Amino acid sequence: MSNKPDKPLGRRDFMIASVATIGASAAPTAYASVANAGEPAAADIAPGTASATVYTGDIIQGKKVVSALDVGDLEPGRTHLLYFQGVEMPTGQHWYVSVVVAKGAKPGKRVVLVSGVHGDEMSSVHTVQSVMNQLDPAQMSGTVMAATDVARAAMEGMQRRWPNFGRGADLIDLNREWPGNENGLTAPSRHAGLLFNHLLRPNADAAIDFHTGTTGFDVAAFNIGGMDVPEVRAMVELYPVDQIFDNHVYPGVLHNAFMDEGIPAFTPEIGAARILDPDMIALFVEGTMNVLKHYGIVAGPMGRTGKDANVFVGNSAFPILATEGGLVEHLVGLNDRVAPGQRVAVQRNSFGEVVAEYTSGVAGVVTGQRSDAMAEPGNPLAFILFHGDAPGRIETYPE
Repeated sequence: MSNKPDKPLGRRDFMIASVATIGASAAPTAYASVANAGEPAAADIAPGTASATVYTGDIIQGKKVVSALDVGDLEPGRTHLLYFQGVEMPTGQHWYVSVVVAKGAKPGKRVVLVSGVHGDEMSSVHTVQSVMNQLDPAQMSGTVMAATDVARAAMEGMQRRWPNFGRGADLIDLNREWPGNENGLTAPSRHAGLLFNHLLRPNADAAIDFHTGTTGFDVAAFNIGGMDVPEVRAMVELYPVDQIFDNHVYPGVLHNAFMDEGIPAFTPEIGAARILDPDMIALFVEGTMNVLKHYGIVAGPMGRTGKDANVFVGNSAFPILATEGGLVEHLVGLNDRVAPGQRVAVQRNSFGEVVAEYTSGVAGVVTGQRSDAMAEPGNPLAFILFHGDAPGRIETYPE
C-alpha cells in the first residue's frame, strides 16, 4: 500500500533577483594568513568611529568573541577566526558559535555558508570547512563567512534537535525557528534571533545552508531551492549532484528566512547523518567553489555542474509513511527511478510475516530512504522526487 500526502503546501511569493554571472581566471590556494585575536576590542575603537562589530572582551582558545559582526570592519586580505556569543544556558554561560571569515583583499560580494543547524549532520560541517580551507583571501574579491556549528547544544550530543530545558526537557528543531526572536520563549528561538540579526543576515549577499539527512534517514546528493528565483536557480545548477528539489518547502527553515529578506539562498543535502561521506562532500565543495566563482569572489574556471551530472529536477516530494511496526526491507535504492504502483518496500513483524507493502504513487526518483532497519507507524520510509503540475506536494521533509 502507499500513503497519500497531506494537503499540499502553497508556494509563497518571493523576491525575484536578477542573475549576474561573473567570470574569473586563476585558481584559489590555501589560507594566506589567519587572524585569531588581532581585531580591536570595543574599547580600542576610537570615539565617534562607526562600527557594527561588537567585541565582548572575552577570548576563548585564542579567538576573540563578538556579539555582533560586520565583516566590513575586518582587515582585508586575511582569514579571521572568531566566536559569536549566542544564547545563554540555564547556568548563565553562553553557547558560542565558531565563525571563519575569509576577507578578500579587494571588495566584492559577500557569501555566507552555514552548517550545524542540525546537530547530527557532520558532512555539512566538513563541506563548509573544506571550502574555507581552499580560500586565499589575498587573491579574493569579496568575503566568505562560515558559521560551522550553529546548533552547538545539539551538536554536543550529535543529535538533530536542540535539547531545551526552559519548560522541562524538550527537543526543538532549530531549523523550524528562523529568523528567530531575540525575546522568544525558548533558548533556540532566541539563539536563532541573535545569529540571524547580528551575524548572518547583515553579512550576506547570498547564503547557503548545508544539511544532510537526519539520523535514521539517508538522502541522495541534492539541493533544495526555489528555481523561480533566477539567482537561486543560477546557484543550484552549478552543483554536479544527482537531484534538485525545486520547492520553497515551508516557513521556519533558514534559507527561507534569508529569502524573506531578499537574500538568495538554498539548502544542499549531503547524504547520511552522523558520518563523513568523502565522495558526496567533494561534489558539494566543487559546486560551492563554482558559486564563489559565479560571484567573482575567487578566480578560475568553473568545475562540473548539474549539466555534467544529468541532474534530475522535481518540484514535489511524495512521502511514503509506515503504517505498521516492524523490519523494513527496501526494494529500490537512492536515485532509482520508480513508476506509479511500483513496490518500493515491504515490512515484516517479529514472526517474519509481511505486514505491509509500500508502493510509489508517482513517477519519479528516490531521493530519501529510512536507513534504520525498524520503523513504527508514521515514520517516513521514503520520499520520491517528482515533477507535478501542481507544485508543492510535500510533507515535512526530514532535512
